[in-house]
Amino acid sequence: MSALDKYEARVDAVDSLLCVGLDSDIARLPSEFNAVEFPQLAFNRRIIDQTASYASAFKFNMAFYEATGAAGWQQLQDSLDYLRRHHPGALTISDAKRGDIGNSNAAYARAIFDELAFDAVTLNPYLGRDALQPFLDYKDKACIILCRTSNAGSGELQNLPVSGRPLWQTVAETVVDTWNAHGNCMLVAGATFPEEMAAIRAIAGDITLLVPGIGAQGGDISAVLDAGLNSRGKGLIINASRSLIFAEDPAAAAKSTRDEINRRRS
Repeated sequence: MSALDKYEARVDAVDSLLCVGLDSDIARLPSEFNAVEFPQLAFNRRIIDQTASYASAFKFNMAFYEATGAAGWQQLQDSLDYLRRHHPGALTISDAKRGDIGNSNAAYARAIFDELAFDAVTLNPYLGRDALQPFLDYKDKACIILCRTSNAGSGELQNLPVSGRPLWQTVAETVVDTWNAHGNCMLVAGATFPEEMAAIRAIAGDITLLVPGIGAQGGDISAVLDAGLNSRGKGLIINASRSLIFAEDPAAAAKSTRDEINRRRS
């Protein structure tokens, strides 16, 4: 089963487009986890247990695990193993934003797809197709290309005109027209720019979009669904991180977000 097929099946199984972002910043974990030997793992297990019923995907922000060294890498692996044992249908995303020359990316691809066995990874397109080819060659994995990101300063480069159109549009067209030869590409389209998301959807057809920016960044769910749903009423991986995992009741927050998405979706 390809990563895309896995995601589609999970969407149907739990009736959800929600992705839970495990941005498990060691400095922000509740105090109760400070006393345990592996705090990120314990925290992630708690969040997975409370939110998996409402989530189609989990996105691991690699920075927060790499920042704690070898222990962080081990806790990332153990968290993935726990998720796969208990909820094998959930899509796993490595939010790594990798982008380097080909031989370096070949090593990154082995680390993310072979060693950690993620289903999908976020990638930076700036170095071009030949640099990303080691990832693209994994036909059953998903390559999620940064296109129009949710951060406030993203337009500094992404809005630069290229042949009369913004750079993000050129990225979307390039991915759709040439990089998606194996049908394993997705695009990142931030919730904070719904008009651009609508333009990306028009370019991308039914390609799935990873959507950061709801919750703490203030993106509007209704605007996202109006702009981003594909012809099958799917095609979105709507991520929420801090607003869910650091909520007083993560289960209630995840259910509420899932239900809000579904009310508008239906």
